[in-house]
Amino acid sequence: MNLLDTIVLLLYFGVLMIIGIIGIKMAKSEKDFLLAGSRLGYFSHVGCLAAVIIGGAATMGSTTLGYEFGISGFWFVSMMGFGIAALGIFVVNKIGGYEVFTISQLLGKRFGEGTQLISAVVTAIYTLMIVVTQVIGMGNVIHVLLGWPVIPSMVIGGGIVLFYTILGGMWSITLTDMIQFAVMTIGIFFIMFPYSIDSVGGLTALFQSVPESHHHITNIGWDRIFQYFLLYFFGLIVSQDIWQRVFTARSQKVMKASAVSAGIYSILYGLALSIVGMCALVLLPNLGDSQSAFTSLALEILPPGLLGLVLASICSALMSNASGAIFASATLITNDIIKVYGKKVRNDQEIIKTSRIVTLGLGVLSIIFSIWIQNILVALDMAYAILSGAIFAPLVIGLYWKRVTSQAAFYSIIASSLVIFTTFMIYGITSTLPIIYGLLTGILVIVGVTILTPVKSLDTTTSTRKSG
Repeated sequence: MNLLDTIVLLLYFGVLMIIGIIGIKMAKSEKDFLLAGSRLGYFSHVGCLAAVIIGGAATMGSTTLGYEFGISGFWFVSMMGFGIAALGIFVVNKIGGYEVFTISQLLGKRFGEGTQLISAVVTAIYTLMIVVTQVIGMGNVIHVLLGWPVIPSMVIGGGIVLFYTILGGMWSITLTDMIQFAVMTIGIFFIMFPYSIDSVGGLTALFQSVPESHHHITNIGWDRIFQYFLLYFFGLIVSQDIWQRVFTARSQKVMKASAVSAGIYSILYGLALSIVGMCALVLLPNLGDSQSAFTSLALEILPPGLLGLVLASICSALMSNASGAIFASATLITNDIIKVYGKKVRNDQEIIKTSRIVTLGLGVLSIIFSIWIQNILVALDMAYAILSGAIFAPLVIGLYWKRVTSQAAFYSIIASSLVIFTTFMIYGITSTLPIIYGLLTGILVIVGVTILTPVKSLDTTTSTRKSG
């Protein structure tokens, strides 16, 4: 990178940190800090949802898959798009009546404190792993661009996100998301995509230059497509960082419309980056590491100034996803564990202070895990396997089947989590089997325990809940 591009990137980082300071003045209450006051309209809400869905793993991973498999690489982000659209169409109307900040809080209202606690722990692990994927991505980008060692690059990138997230909470995240969404859209759709196509002589020339298999939307393999469906379609529906952004909307109508719009945007985003990856294959056929396809291609084809803007768009995707995920994890621990079981955390200022301390601790932990794992797609698969396998069944079945008992939901999460972690150790962290076994276990346990619970006991439990 030349001096102009470096200045553009550093200015962008500076703007994000200034926004973090501004967010302090706006985060006056618990609802302001955790949900940005639930005041967002359609356009700002679409930007926030799209920004949290599309992280560095989605951006760099889609380009990598486009490089390796062609147009079929779009399935990766598209399943995320289908998941957020399904959330808007089928789930929003079911959760709109609950006054909650987290998925675990909703499960707690439905099934009791025990289920709230265990689901908070499981979901916090998932969100922490999402942060890890973004910190790994930030470290790789800064390493490639500035030539700094990978580990210090991870620490710097993660540190910037921690700074503005701790200060202003969801208001800082929301304000930065709006900027990041604009930068992502301009950088990918209006600069990187057209420059990549032009560099290979147009779309026709591109498809003539890549292997025939790269033309087919199933080239990636039905097993991989099914894996993405299990991981990301189900995962997005029960993802705490997504839910927390959904609750920032001012109405159910805005929630639904923006979720569907963000889903469509995600599908187009995945398609564009798969084609960018194919362009990278044509121009850089001997690339040693396909994970660097996006940054290597950008360095190859973009003029000074625009290069800095496009690379800022990558950082935007990474940072928006990281900030949302780390804040979601901190909210789960603060709201569903410390606030429930810690007697001293009562008023808004104490909750905000506690949330900032938890966010700092989780941020440090995520940087340590990033240094240990150092593989974006592996970390992302682990995160969504934990979430989809353990939380999807009790949440969705519980919303649609009123007879489900507290014990059924609690034991479902416990059993499926144990199965997932055990099968990870048996089959490895890249296997699809843990999520399948986890889902099946969760469904069998929640249905079995509910059916075996006498109706008389159900009536007693229901009346006790209502009286409490």
